Amino acid sequence: MDRKLCVVPVAVRNRIDLPASKSISNRALVIHALANSSERLENLAVCDDTDVLAGVLSSNDHRFDIGHAGSAMRFLTAYLSRIAGCWELTGSSRMLQRPIGILVEALNRLGAKITYTGREGYPPLRIYGSALTGGRLEIPASVSSQFVSALLMVAPYMYNGLELELTGKVVSRTYIDMTLSLMKTFGAVVEAEGNCIRVRPEPYAAIPYRIENDWSAASYFYEWTAVAGSGRVELSGLFPESLQGDAAQQELWAQLGVQTCFAGETVQIEATGDSADRLEYDFVRMPDLVQSFAVACCLKGVPFCFSGVETLRLKETDRTEALVRELKKLGYVLQAAGNRVLSWQGETCTPDAHPEIETYHDHRMAMAFASAALRFPGIVVRDAAVVSKSFPAFWEEMGKLGLQAGVCG
Repeated sequence: MDRKLCVVPVAVRNRIDLPASKSISNRALVIHALANSSERLENLAVCDDTDVLAGVLSSNDHRFDIGHAGSAMRFLTAYLSRIAGCWELTGSSRMLQRPIGILVEALNRLGAKITYTGREGYPPLRIYGSALTGGRLEIPASVSSQFVSALLMVAPYMYNGLELELTGKVVSRTYIDMTLSLMKTFGAVVEAEGNCIRVRPEPYAAIPYRIENDWSAASYFYEWTAVAGSGRVELSGLFPESLQGDAAQQELWAQLGVQTCFAGETVQIEATGDSADRLEYDFVRMPDLVQSFAVACCLKGVPFCFSGVETLRLKETDRTEALVRELKKLGYVLQAAGNRVLSWQGETCTPDAHPEIETYHDHRMAMAFASAALRFPGIVVRDAAVVSKSFPAFWEEMGKLGLQAGVCG
């Protein structure tokens, strides 16, 4: 389903109901299952990725297709490796192109028995669940923080616990910190010193837990406010002291003219009209926000240079290449220096007369380009329903700001 976007005038003050954090929800689900808990998880995310993971954890089947759900693939690989039985794990065609060899090798060294049923180093997987011995392990942390989180969450159930040494450049460290915080909340005994993490073999406690709303989803409303250059928006269920590393985005949006104010469980954001002449930032701790900031900068005419984008090529799509290709349709010529840097120096070309943005099965591509309607009325976002991966009500919530997203195609 494609959507044609245009903007109509609305009131300048609107309350947006954000979804629950998918990242916290998925980790809490795995920990909850490991604890064999009957306690309630409140405010669990309602989205494709979380639904897929919850479905597997409550299923009696032995073969699972998790579609595009990347965190489900990584977390379930570790979880099923300690659940007695023979399990098969597969996914979409894109998922079968996303490497998982580092995680599989690590688990096998810790006592698991996992084999590939297709290409070496990639899903599909056959997992023979059994007890994990654990011990000491080094793992490169430059590919995916989810590999590290997957190992950490099952570590309390390893016979010898786990001592994990992270090697190389640690990407998305905030997500590893999120995992550790949740583990401690549920009773795990964890020590972290630099890049060495130790987890004792003591099980989780069964406790109730409430999940906070999603700071990643907030970025699209910050983006809209920055590009619009006026207006005020209220965002629900966000806190300054958050488990989510993406909460730090508020400071960066200030450079693009958006001010943040906390009031209880609500965040108020307001356009100030000010903006930096150029934006340089290392996104190694907030890689999921690169699309929001890249599109916002182009639409505002703010050149940028973003480093720390190494993991973008391994997401739902190659996000670096996708941004270069799709922003060129709007007349912005970006440069990608290998896997390390994405930049725009202000170079432009003739935009497409009737631009249609491909999303490549990537929810963040669809949501990041919604604000382009402020500059390109009638722009079409292809496969717009892909937002269901993390934010099913996204188009309805954007409607509160005046975005009309009519179905077309």
